[in-house]
Order: sequence, then structure tokens, then C-alpha cells
Amino acid sequence: MNTLRANYKAVFLFTFPALALFTVIVVYPLIQIFYKSMFEWDGITTGKFLFLDNYKNLMQDSIFFTAIKNGLIFASILTVFQLGLGTVLALALMNKKMVGRNLLRRVYFLPVVLSVAVVCQLWISMYNPMYGLINKLFELLHLSYRQDWLSSPGLSSIIAVTFVSSWQYLGYQFALIYAGAKSIPEQYFEAAKIDGASTFKTHLKVTIPLLAETYKMCLIFALVGGLNAFAHMQIMTKGGPGTATYTLTYLMYRSAFVVNDFGYGCAVAVMLVLECLLVTIVVNRLVARDRISY
Repeated sequence: MNTLRANYKAVFLFTFPALALFTVIVVYPLIQIFYKSMFEWDGITTGKFLFLDNYKNLMQDSIFFTAIKNGLIFASILTVFQLGLGTVLALALMNKKMVGRNLLRRVYFLPVVLSVAVVCQLWISMYNPMYGLINKLFELLHLSYRQDWLSSPGLSSIIAVTFVSSWQYLGYQFALIYAGAKSIPEQYFEAAKIDGASTFKTHLKVTIPLLAETYKMCLIFALVGGLNAFAHMQIMTKGGPGTATYTLTYLMYRSAFVVNDFGYGCAVAVMLVLECLLVTIVVNRLVARDRISY
């Protein structure tokens, strides 16, 4: 019993600094955000207490639901594109016969280290309806199709912006999936080869199932990253045309720093935190509940 108590003391001693730091950096600001969300406040003067009026107004705001829809679209495309293509690239590079594997690993990760502003300006030029590369490709193929990618109403703008973010951060997901695949013991692949399994079937029946924990982490990163999307919208579309590329993060920024309604912006922030928390809980509950050990 004394040993158990001593262990508790040791655990507390070693975890307290981390818990204290987490409380100061994460928990306390969250409490403050929730508290400030109940005020009509411009960020400087003394606020007027409204209790839950900001949340009631939020539920009646059509832009709020547009932002949620765009966030879900962003997260869904991000997940499918990054996890799908990241898996294909990672499994392709596991082939030891592939020429230039080391170079390709660096090339795939290169967009991640580029500045968001640089990447956005590059794609703004490519999306240009007059001289952009994408419309020029249609012209070279003698196709009459043209698109004003970033200024068209509907879903084309949000999809165009999402593709840029998906392309830029694909390297993160590729690196995680590739590292997870390389950590699988070689004897599993040798056993599948002895049983006569093809490379495709080996990856389908062995590699991908053993990457369940890795996919769970990648899925959380992709979904939460999509729901938190902001920088690409701010640079490429300013939330437009109209509110076509608004997300909760952009609505929070606009409410707090453009309209100077920090209380309303804090209410949006609380909803964003709850949304990300809900997604994380659902993924943790549904994906890879039993940890795989080799």
C-alpha cells in the first residue's frame, strides 16, 4: 500500500508541470472564451452581459450554417484527397525497386514547407480565368469549358480553395502513412508472399488493416484541419464570393476583427471547439478501438 501511495506521489510529481502548463495554455483560455461569449463586447471597453443571447443569434444566423456546411465540405475533401492519395504514394514508395525513392519522398513533402502566402499566390495565378494555367489547359485540349474558379457562386469556389490546402499539406499525411507502413515487421509481407498474395492484395489485406491506428490519427488531423480552415480563404477569396467560402474560423475572425463584436466571435469560437471535440470523440470511438501490437 505504501508503494502504491509512493507511486501516486511520483506520478503526480512528474505530471503536475505538464498539467499546469496545459491548464494555463489551453483550459484557462477556453474558460475565458466561454465567459466572454456571454457579453456584447468590442474587445476594449467593458462588455454588456447578455447571457446566451449571442448563441441564440448564432442559431438564427444563416452565415453560421453556411460556415458549418463549408467546413464539412472542406474537411471531407481534405480527408478523401489526402488519405487516399497519401496512401497510394506511400505504398508505391514501399516498392524497393522504384527508382528515385529518396528524391520522391522529399518532393512529396516540399509543398508543406512552403509559405501559405506563396502557395496561395501561385494557385491564384493558376486559377485566373483569363491567363491561368488550368483554363489554358482546356484551351490547348480544344475544349470550350472555362471557369472563374475563385469568383463563381456555388460550390466551385470552396472546392477550389480546398484543393489548394489538400495539395499543400498532402505531404504530412503521406509522411505519417509511409512511416506507419515502414514500421510493420517485414515477416508479415514475407508470409503473404509465400502464400502467393500479389502486391495489391498484400497491401489490401496486410498493410492497410495494420495501419488502423495511423489512419485514426491522420483522420483526426484531416477533419479538424478542415473544420479549422482559415488561411487559404483569407488570402485567396476573403470569404467570397459573398459568403461562399466562409468557415467557422473565418466567421470568428470577421466577427471579432472586422465587425469588432468580440462576444459574438467568442461564441463562434466555442461552437468551433465543440465541433472539433465532437469529431475527435467520434473518430476515437469508431476507428481502431483495439490497439494493434506487433
